[in-house]
Amino acid sequence: MSHNTFGHMFRVTTFGESHGPALGCTVDGCPPGLELTEEDIQPYLDKRRPGQSKYTTQRQEKDQVKILSGTFEGKTTGTPIGLLIENTDQRSKDYGDIKDKYRPGHADYTYDAKYGFRDYRGGGRSSARETAMRVAAGAVARKVIGDQITIHGGLVRMGDKAIPNDVRDWSVVNDNPFFAPDAKSAEEFAVYLDDIRKKGSSVGAVIEIVASGVPAGWGAPVYGKLDSELASAMMSINAVKGVEIGAGMDVARLTGEENADEMRFEDGKPVFTSNNNGGVLGGISTGQDVVVRFSVKPTSSILTPRATIDKDGNETDIITKGRHDPCVGIRAVPIGEAMMACVLADQLLRHRGQCG
Repeated sequence: MSHNTFGHMFRVTTFGESHGPALGCTVDGCPPGLELTEEDIQPYLDKRRPGQSKYTTQRQEKDQVKILSGTFEGKTTGTPIGLLIENTDQRSKDYGDIKDKYRPGHADYTYDAKYGFRDYRGGGRSSARETAMRVAAGAVARKVIGDQITIHGGLVRMGDKAIPNDVRDWSVVNDNPFFAPDAKSAEEFAVYLDDIRKKGSSVGAVIEIVASGVPAGWGAPVYGKLDSELASAMMSINAVKGVEIGAGMDVARLTGEENADEMRFEDGKPVFTSNNNGGVLGGISTGQDVVVRFSVKPTSSILTPRATIDKDGNETDIITKGRHDPCVGIRAVPIGEAMMACVLADQLLRHRGQCG
């Protein structure tokens, strides 16, 4: 009942807090014989790492990963893989003034309501700092699913600025600080977020994750649906408030003729003329791109005074100082990619187990 583990055959258990000495995870169920070193994991952590631009928190963490177990001579052994990242730049004093107050939009009140007390330093276990280990686990998952599947992620909306659905250039996502799949939109995001950042405020975002090369047949028709498990995985990311697959909520505007992903044969293989269902039908992959989008709420830690209460039942105001992301959705991109990889690795192993 601890709820710190996700996955079935590819299982990830994370531990650690924002201001504790370290974060870690155990990846269990990884097949043996896969090449895996710390150098395979580190590039994904570097992508998520804070302090890389003025648009993210200035907390300086190297997020240097250590493999503690589960590999020998650069290959997985089939035993649990232990991963560890030390915290090196905590500033717990930044939270001293608000330790008895509940920050609006944060998990402070609900954490206290559940456990009877809380770690006020950055949110403790509820902090997005935990997601560093998901990214590390996602790097292992990519080894399981192999190079035939490619995963792309990008920020496609920031506040009221959005990239049109028919504009996606995944080759430019690492060329701008927003992981935006459109160079022109990235320039607009920069001007837009600069103004919000200077005001001490924040803004939400929408992230799109696309997996190409997923074969038809992964998933299950009822409780192991590929799309439902993707939705659960993305919703488990901090600050995510909505998830959609394919056309998502827009299917409510479509007719049956418009929504149907019609089929034809091409070179003896089935092809689809559209992908409104995001690569999943009846909970099972179609062989098309698997497309997931999720919305991330604005960072709740802002400099504008907000009305709140304290643990003694007094009404008060609060200003959250310290180092915070003006758009936390930026660093959610590599996290979404990692969760996609973990779900696909789990589905692959389960498919093999049932269907051979």
